[in-house]
Amino acid sequence: MPLNLVHASDGLPRVLLTEQSGSSAEVLLYGGQVVSWKNERREELLFMSSKAIWKQPKAIRGGIPVCFPQFGNLGSLEQHGFARNRVWSLDSDPSPLPPADEQSSVDLILKSTEEDLKTWPRSFELRLRVSLSAGKLTLIPRVRNTDNKAFSFTFALTNHLSVSDISEVQQADAITFDGEIDRVYLGAPTKIAIIDHEKKRTFVLRKDGMPDAVVWNPWDKKAKALSDMGDEEYKTMLCVDSAAIETPIVLKPFKEWRGRQELSTVSSSYCSGQLDPRKVLRGFH
Repeated sequence: MPLNLVHASDGLPRVLLTEQSGSSAEVLLYGGQVVSWKNERREELLFMSSKAIWKQPKAIRGGIPVCFPQFGNLGSLEQHGFARNRVWSLDSDPSPLPPADEQSSVDLILKSTEEDLKTWPRSFELRLRVSLSAGKLTLIPRVRNTDNKAFSFTFALTNHLSVSDISEVQQADAITFDGEIDRVYLGAPTKIAIIDHEKKRTFVLRKDGMPDAVVWNPWDKKAKALSDMGDEEYKTMLCVDSAAIETPIVLKPFKEWRGRQELSTVSSSYCSGQLDPRKVLRGFH
């Protein structure tokens, strides 16, 4: 079947992915951003703010934004870099990845523009494959240096997870949530579980090539200060990112970096590696 590209009323084209068990995902060309992931029971697994601004050049709060070539304010660029507020294209040549099933996968590409080269003078190709399978959403980001000199970058996939009540959520045995959290865990486990006791559901995040993890919830005061987030919406979301922050990725000319993350859900109670509170950077949102 051909790719299911939909032009929505908000003017932002999106690709609809489906698979046989009944789960689905939606991926915007704007930002290369996953904005919906529903399980076979049609339950939404990602958080999207009710006040999200679906208009260029704003970043859209929720789903899975791509932070490139800068995470947070760790550099001279805009917060979290520019990839999340650029229009990506469908990638007709995702080599060396094997061809994908166009019903359940999409390949996107973002290339450096003249405008981007003014603020970040490095020529690149950023690719993203989003694949849907029963109970699992997989993202494979790749960065290729098309410049004649090496460059470095930081990177993150910001997973806004939909939860029942943040006070009923915990990360393995390590973290419970009773106030604002904004932390980068350095050298985090490759497998992280987020347990939602009320929904009896556990999100499992597996990541490769992105050694760090970010955990964020603004809590009440910060949520009220965010114009694109409802005052009470912090209660039903938790951000857990796959990231490469502490050690920037260095790419030589014509070399490619590849990361991978898999999000899946299982019934609680599931165990994983614990985030280490001794290896933390704070304050990036």
